[in-house]
Amino acid sequence: MKKIILSLVILFFCLSILYSQDAKMRPMTVDDGLNMVRLGDVRMSPDGNLIFFSKSELDWEKNRRIKKYFMIPASGGEAWQYIGDAGGSSFQFSPDGKHLSFKREVDKSEQIFAIRLTGGEAIQITNHKNSVDSYKWSADASKIFFTAEEMKGKEEQKEYDLGDDAVFIFEGPNGREEARWRNLWLFDLSSMKERRLTYEKLIINEFDVSPDGKHVVFAATKHDAENYFYLSELYLVNVNDPKPVRLTNNNAPEDSVLWAPNGKTFVYHAPSDQDFNLTHGYLWIMNPETGEKRKLKEPNQGEISGLAWTSDGENLLFNETYRTNLNLNRINIKTGKITNITNIKGTLRALAFSKDREKMVYSYSDFNTPPDIYVSSVSNLNPIRLTNVNPWIKEEILLAKGEVVRWKSKDDMEIEGVLYVPGNYNEGTKLPLIVTIHGGPPGHFANRFRAEFHVFAGLGYASFGPNIRGSDSYSDDLLCALQGDVGGGEFDDVMSGVDYLIEKGIADPERLGVRGWSWGGILGSWVITQTDRFKAASLGAMVGSWTAESGPGLSWDLKLHYIGGAHWINPEEWCKVSSLWYVKNVKTPTLLLHGAKDMVSTPGQSMMFFHALKEIGRVPVRYIKFPREPHGFREPRHQRRRDIEEIRWVQKYICGIEWEPWERKE
Repeated sequence: MKKIILSLVILFFCLSILYSQDAKMRPMTVDDGLNMVRLGDVRMSPDGNLIFFSKSELDWEKNRRIKKYFMIPASGGEAWQYIGDAGGSSFQFSPDGKHLSFKREVDKSEQIFAIRLTGGEAIQITNHKNSVDSYKWSADASKIFFTAEEMKGKEEQKEYDLGDDAVFIFEGPNGREEARWRNLWLFDLSSMKERRLTYEKLIINEFDVSPDGKHVVFAATKHDAENYFYLSELYLVNVNDPKPVRLTNNNAPEDSVLWAPNGKTFVYHAPSDQDFNLTHGYLWIMNPETGEKRKLKEPNQGEISGLAWTSDGENLLFNETYRTNLNLNRINIKTGKITNITNIKGTLRALAFSKDREKMVYSYSDFNTPPDIYVSSVSNLNPIRLTNVNPWIKEEILLAKGEVVRWKSKDDMEIEGVLYVPGNYNEGTKLPLIVTIHGGPPGHFANRFRAEFHVFAGLGYASFGPNIRGSDSYSDDLLCALQGDVGGGEFDDVMSGVDYLIEKGIADPERLGVRGWSWGGILGSWVITQTDRFKAASLGAMVGSWTAESGPGLSWDLKLHYIGGAHWINPEEWCKVSSLWYVKNVKTPTLLLHGAKDMVSTPGQSMMFFHALKEIGRVPVRYIKFPREPHGFREPRHQRRRDIEEIRWVQKYICGIEWEPWERKE
């Protein structure tokens, strides 16, 4: 009996602690998300002993985020501020480990600077006539290669400044806005002089320097790099005879060029060696002397990043998404065998490696863990945590519970997604549900921290992010399932997922909302023309008429991959999958959000949809346009207004609440 009583006392004590902890916790707000410290610019010194990184924090009065830069031992310890308030961008350690280089603005142009790791002042390296774009060190740290746009001639610049600034659209390097050809330069650190390497009518987008510094391979286009980036080709330049030799000639985009340590071959990424096929793409190895190339059959599961050769040149390291997780992998270039170096649940992204590839610095996040940076050996994951920039999140906030869910769509295809419910959710309780549709179409919801879902959980909502057909990280089968089926199978995937959550007793069928940005807003607009089940919709950067967007926005993928054929060849299909033509069916109160400077999905699209709904007059509709904002919002006050108005809208029309936002505390 005493043991039973003791056990009950202990149980009561533990429950009391848990209850008191929950009682102390508070729901997450939009301002919490804005106030979170963000990490970036992570680099590792060649010897693996130092980590450079930046922290950005919100300055509400200045309406922007302010960056500060730090250095920290890879073994852990105290970080110290490195580089002053002038800051910089494009940070790199020199290959000899003696300097940290970066770009900084001087007289309205970006120039390369360097600072010794032992301390001292930053020294300006280049004094180019206009801005330096991308740059790379030679392996022996004696030279810096960089790209820069062509300058206007003296008279041309004078006339331009006086107002002769007409743009000849899609002529020369121009796209929908003025652009310039971009060529390659070399800066010699011993003579402190620059030398031009190429004189081509090309836009060089990326490049890499051979280990001996004698050759450069680069990817470039003869057209603007937005709607025609898939016409990118590879070129080789001999530094002593810099007439580029073209290595590829096709309709497939090549990128991610990287020389092998022996300098005889290089790796690049491309969907094929012929056309821009819809695929996650493949790694290719090319011998530039012979032009011979071969495709590595794997990986092509999902997005690849952080590509790096091992020091012996026998393997490649890369991050790759697989379903909702991201991990580091290794592929042997001879056998094609892939080894999972890490295999964790969550998002682990290798950000940089030591020169010998023995150490790495990486970021990690999951549903309830905001990103921080860690150091580990590559061969065996043994993390040393370097940062804890948002400790208050787990100390103060009652976070949502996140999980991965799976269901069968109407054609029996298995679909996966993420589900967030309030942290104090009681199983069996029906919740109002917000369906969030991701952008893309290639994109996916991952096992990583997303403040917006925790905010909705704090308001009592379940959030559902379905990885519908067209999503990446699920092999080419799911990626390509959207081809010729825009608005069809993806709509079924969303609605079958909603039905699954209703059947599980999680979602209340009478309190459903849908939201999304970019492709998420596009599909969201289609959803509300096909069903009246949603009580509220929030559509960001949407497109309602594909024909009207052909040209003004980024529409190359519609004719190449998804609808098939241009709108003048296949007009019926372009209309058939455009939500604007079905706008009279909408019975859902709709909020439209768009940046005035959006060049991806142009703001006229939201205006057309808004005007139609306003004229029809059947449902409440509101359109908020944000000055100066591109496709992804930059200004914190606009971000807050966007999020606050979205919450106000769903609260009113899903739950019948006249909601007032949190007061912003400084």
